[in-house]
Amino acid sequence: SQPASQPASQPASQRASGRRAQGGDRRARMALRALAPAEVAQQLQVLDPVDETTLGQAAAILRDVEKDGEAGLRAQAVRLGDLQSEDAPIMVSKEDLKKAFDGLPEADRGVLERTAVRIRAFAEAQRASITEVNVAVPGGRAGQSLAPVKTAGCYAPGGRYPLPSSVLMTALTAKVAGVDDVWVASPRPQPATLAAAYIAGADGFLALGGAHAIGAFAYGIKDKVPACDVIVGPGNRWVTAAKKLVSGRCAIDMLAGPSECLVLADESADPAVIASDLLAQAEHDTDALPILVTTEASMVERVNAELTRQLEDLPTAPVASVAVSKGFSVLCADMEEALKVTNQVGPEHLEVMTKNADEDSKSCKSYGGLFIGSRSAEVMGDYGAGPNHVLPTSGSARYTGGLSVFTYLRIRTWLRLDDEDSPEQTQLTADAVRLARIEGLEGHARAAEKRLPPDA
Repeated sequence: SQPASQPASQPASQRASGRRAQGGDRRARMALRALAPAEVAQQLQVLDPVDETTLGQAAAILRDVEKDGEAGLRAQAVRLGDLQSEDAPIMVSKEDLKKAFDGLPEADRGVLERTAVRIRAFAEAQRASITEVNVAVPGGRAGQSLAPVKTAGCYAPGGRYPLPSSVLMTALTAKVAGVDDVWVASPRPQPATLAAAYIAGADGFLALGGAHAIGAFAYGIKDKVPACDVIVGPGNRWVTAAKKLVSGRCAIDMLAGPSECLVLADESADPAVIASDLLAQAEHDTDALPILVTTEASMVERVNAELTRQLEDLPTAPVASVAVSKGFSVLCADMEEALKVTNQVGPEHLEVMTKNADEDSKSCKSYGGLFIGSRSAEVMGDYGAGPNHVLPTSGSARYTGGLSVFTYLRIRTWLRLDDEDSPEQTQLTADAVRLARIEGLEGHARAAEKRLPPDA
């Protein structure tokens, strides 16, 4: 998801909206927009994590970092509020990461350590699920080998809310994958963020955020930050735009847009639980997208009533209420139609709260993370049940999955043909010659012919 890393001042309309959320005509304003199933496709057309204006702004920032190195990085950091002056420190040492961990209350240290254990266990299971391959082919052997990238840059937002959980999800997973050099970047890091980097085993910490931090990871900063082979982690739209622009120079995990949560519910679901889960995502950002898809006609109004009630004392209501006003509900004729709508959206987080949740979940085809049954709250995924919380948004779940150990691994193939007398290898070589000439590539054909036995 895409939390804000450098919160800008809210537009006047949003400030007024937040003030109205404290009282007055809350019920009518807090209702999710009601869409018919046929209207959902039109709604999805506007989901794009990167706009042209932001791309242009991010490109200018990246040019400064690429051209001027550390000086350009520091200048942008001062301009955007990460640093008070251009000579302020931008790195946090490993010793200071440990000091931050040691300085936390014992309860907070325990939470971070236990969360890390669960994330590590799941990542290790994922890593064990894919192995090297060595199989027979005509005339020899072929296979695949696995190798981690050498250097990873892990971004963790630090604007509206510090997210130490994102540090654990990205950096710890990189370490499980076997990455040698794991770096974390986060603007104005809080002690918990630094402590999470320590627990994850981060090799370096850049106390900056935004597109300029992505530039530092992509291009490297001489004698300070290595150029990274892969850049991962959620961020605001400038971070996402910068990742899009540097993709190709290095790998990225995904282009993460605003956070999304879709609850698929029938008459058995609890509207109070649904509302709480939608608000848990809505409080991320005013652009977060809460969605209810249901087969129960009364559920929409009951959930709206709960949203209204729960917002009354939610500290993050000024943010969450704006997101709720942008979210939508879809009433479907039956579960088949509801599943069709759900798969059409392909949300970041998909919660299935139906009486046949296990069976209905098998028909869910597009999602970042799937949460089966009413006890499987998405927030448990956010805070380290095991699976990663860095997930695809904006419909991209139809072609990609979330962050995992696989993000940091290279799967390479190899071929060894050494049985010169094998009729299978002779046939393979003859086929290669023929196929090359079908394609009009005579050089390929002649290279293959060099491998034919003299009497072939």
